[in-house]
Amino acid sequence: MPHLEVERKYDVEPDFVLPDLSSVPGAASVDEPVEHELDATYYDTDELHLSRHGVTLRRRTGGHDAGWHLKRPAGAGGAPEHHGARTELRAPLDEGERAEPAEPPASFADELRALTRGHPLRPVAGIRTRRLDRVLRSDSGRALAEVSDDHVTAHTYGDTVTTSEWREVEVELVEGSADLLDAAERLLLDAGARPAAFGSKLARTLDLRRAGATRTGRPAGRTRSGPGSDEERAWSAVATYIADQRDAIITLDPGVRHGDPEAVHKLRVACRRLRSTLRTFRPFLDRARTDPLGVELRWLAGELGLLRDSQVQAERLRAAIEAEPTELVIGPVERRIGDHFATEAGQARQRVAEALDSPRYSALLDSLDALVEATAGQEAAAAELRKRARKALRRVDRRLDRAAALSTRPAATPSVIPPLPGVVRDRTTALHEARKAAKRARYAAEALTAVGGKDARRLVKDLKRLQTVLGAHQDSVVARQTLREVGVRAHLDHENAFTYGLLHAREQAAAERVLADLPAVERTIRRKKARRWLG
Repeated sequence: MPHLEVERKYDVEPDFVLPDLSSVPGAASVDEPVEHELDATYYDTDELHLSRHGVTLRRRTGGHDAGWHLKRPAGAGGAPEHHGARTELRAPLDEGERAEPAEPPASFADELRALTRGHPLRPVAGIRTRRLDRVLRSDSGRALAEVSDDHVTAHTYGDTVTTSEWREVEVELVEGSADLLDAAERLLLDAGARPAAFGSKLARTLDLRRAGATRTGRPAGRTRSGPGSDEERAWSAVATYIADQRDAIITLDPGVRHGDPEAVHKLRVACRRLRSTLRTFRPFLDRARTDPLGVELRWLAGELGLLRDSQVQAERLRAAIEAEPTELVIGPVERRIGDHFATEAGQARQRVAEALDSPRYSALLDSLDALVEATAGQEAAAAELRKRARKALRRVDRRLDRAAALSTRPAATPSVIPPLPGVVRDRTTALHEARKAAKRARYAAEALTAVGGKDARRLVKDLKRLQTVLGAHQDSVVARQTLREVGVRAHLDHENAFTYGLLHAREQAAAERVLADLPAVERTIRRKKARRWLG
C-alpha cells in the first residue's frame, strides 16, 4: 500500500542552530537525536521524464527505511495539510539487485510507463546525507512528527559531473496534525530557516545540470481565488485545469493497467474533460496543436469507453436479474448475459492494454506535455473566457428544448445512437445530445471556478445533476439494446425469452421514472442566478 508522506522542507545555513523543539505546541517531549548515514542513487530517463513530473525513484541504504522508494505528488484535493504531499511506494533492496548498476524493481518500472514512454531508466544522481532525526511526542508517547537535520552532498552522473553541498531541515508528520506542522514552521522560520526553494533533494541536484527540472509546464501557482487580475486568474485557471487532466491521465495509468474499474472510469473522464476544454476554448489555443490532439483524446476515450460501458452494463443487468423473483427468471438468463459481457469485456481489456502499450499513446502523452507547457504562459480576457462558457450553456438549453419539442412517446430503442448532423428525430437521441452538451458546459464551468467562485461551483453542481439524470436514462437505452440482442439470440437457440422482455419493460419504465426529475433540474439550471457570474 502507498504511504502518504506529508512534510515540509526548509533551507538553512551551515551554521544554523536548531531551536528548542520541545516548545512546539502539542509536543510534550523530544527524543534524543539519532544519526543516520544515508546513501541514495536516483534513477530517471536521459530526458528527466520523472523529475519533470515531480516523481522520484531512488535506491537508498542506511536509516530505518532502506530500500527502493518511488515518490509521486499526491494530487489535488484532500485535507489542507496534505497540500504538497507525496505518496510513496517501497520495495526491499534485494529487488532488482542482480544487475550492475542495480535495476529498479519491475513493479516500479510498470508503475512509471506513462512517464518513461519506452525510455530506459538509469542513474542520474547520487546523494549522501548525514541525518540527525528527532521525534516529537505527545503526552502519551505517540510520535507526532519527525524533524530531520540533513547535511547533504550530491553529485550528478553523465557527461558532465557536478557536485554540491547544502544543509536542510525536514519536518514530516507521523500522527500529528497540520496545526503542529504550522507551529513547527513558525519556530523554524523565527530561527532563520527559509521555505525550501526545491521540493526535493533531487530537484535541487538536477537543477545544477538542467534548469526547470520540475513539474512539466504547470502554471506558476494553483489559481483558486487568490491575488492577481481577473484576466490573470481566469487563464491561469484554464491552464491549471488542462494540466490537472494531463496529470490525472498519468496518475491513473497504472490503475488502468492493473484492471481497476474506477481508474478506467476516471481516466476516461480526464480525456473527456481535456477534449471538451480544447473545444470550448478553441479560439485561445493553437488549433494546429489542439485539433490533432482532440482526435487522439477521442481515440483513447473510445478505447476506455468500450471497457467501462461493458463493466457498468454487466453490473446493472446482474443486479436487475437478482432483483427478480426466481419464478420470473426462466432459463439460463444470468449465464447468457454474463457470457455476453465476459466476452465483450475481455476483448475491450485487450484493446485497452494494446492502446496503453502503443507508440500512439506515448505520442499522445508527449503532445499533452507540450500543450501544458504552451498554455502555461498564455493570456486571455476573462470576459471572453466567460463568453465561451456561456455559449456552451446555451447549447444545453437548445438541446433540452429540442428534446421537449419531440413527442413524449418513447421512441424505439435505436441500434446506434447517431450524432447530431442537423435534425434529431427522436427524443432518445435528443436527450443523449443534451447530456453531452451538459458535460461540455460543466467542464467549462469547472475550468473557470477560480473567477466564478461560489456561483460557478453551484452551476457545476447543477449541471452534474442534469448529467446524472440524463445519464441514467441513457444507461437504460443501452441496457434495453443489450437485452434485445441477447434475447433474440436466446430465442434463436430455442430458449424462453420471457425474462429478457420483462427486464426490457422494467428498464423502459425506469427510464421514464428518472425523466420525471428532469423538469425540476432544468428549472434550476435555467435560473438567472445560476448564470449571473457569466455576465
